[in-house]
Amino acid sequence: MDNHEHYADEDDEIILEAYCVRCKQMIEIEGPLPVWTRRGMPATRGECPDCGGTVFRMGWTALHDQSKRPDAVQVSGSTRARLSRDTAYIAYAEADEAIAQAIAADLEKSGIASWLHEHNGSRVQWAGGVHPALSECGSLVVLLSPAALQSDAVEAAWQFFRDKRKPVLIAQVADIDPPDAIRRSPRFNFGDDYKAALRQLVQAL
Repeated sequence: MDNHEHYADEDDEIILEAYCVRCKQMIEIEGPLPVWTRRGMPATRGECPDCGGTVFRMGWTALHDQSKRPDAVQVSGSTRARLSRDTAYIAYAEADEAIAQAIAADLEKSGIASWLHEHNGSRVQWAGGVHPALSECGSLVVLLSPAALQSDAVEAAWQFFRDKRKPVLIAQVADIDPPDAIRRSPRFNFGDDYKAALRQLVQAL
């Protein structure tokens, strides 16, 4: 049992905690749902009882005991058909998975579709040389953090969009300067004011 979940009696509700990026504190997840990432990793998604924002935490919980782990999603067939120029590709370092999932969920609430970067993509040799979602999505949202600056995959994503002259937007999740090549891209500070940054990002997309 980790320090952020508590189990009561068998018939009682499971109480889970997560970090709310809006309130900047640990909260009890309201309406926790067991979910799986595209890579088939267990996670829990719900709402913050204080601000109503989406919260997301990685890891297996008792809620997953009755859930079947799905296969990792492949970009093919009908899945590719759902991608369009209106879909935002979210590039992020693996260490920033929780906040990336939260931002994607909040964009979905605002009516904006998104595609989350797949960190196992380096093992796949795509026919076009890049992940199909990079080619098909119309804009890129880079989650800027120290881990992202060290990620070759994140750099490859913004380099591809920049070379194709497609919009690159920066969701700043840490107080750090962006690479010079995308320094002039629109930047939204999620670490300072999450609600305002999300609203501005939605308007930009």
